[in-house]
Amino acid sequence: MNKSLAFFESLVGKDSSESICPLTVWLNPTLLSAEAGKLEFSYVIREEMTNPLGILHGGTTAAIIDDAVGAAVWSLGKSNPYTTVNLAVDYFASAKAGETIIAVASITKNGNQIVNTNCEVWNADRTRMLAKGHSNLIKINTVRK
Repeated sequence: MNKSLAFFESLVGKDSSESICPLTVWLNPTLLSAEAGKLEFSYVIREEMTNPLGILHGGTTAAIIDDAVGAAVWSLGKSNPYTTVNLAVDYFASAKAGETIIAVASITKNGNQIVNTNCEVWNADRTRMLAKGHSNLIKINTVRK
């Protein structure tokens, strides 16, 4: 098992208030499960995550997807970091403040230079998909610490 996956496994059931990433701290997901290349998170929608209609802001949804797929890539234990080069999101349904949502991020293709990812965002009981995104991340030529 790689160090990154062991790290994520140690965080299952915990929120992200101690994350090194400021965006992750703000989103504050709880890690539900972790395996190499697949992570599941839950989020409680807060008022500041909504738009003027009182529903989850599309930009917040995109941030959730981007953050979750980045973590899924990190869980692979690659020696170099990867960064997003594109992100496409389809929106299907809404969520309101106070609701819990689930994000399931996984690797579609684990390439050396580019990693293809996807993420599904569901309501709490996983009966309604709220959004689905896919993204490509590219290797940065610095060794991560």
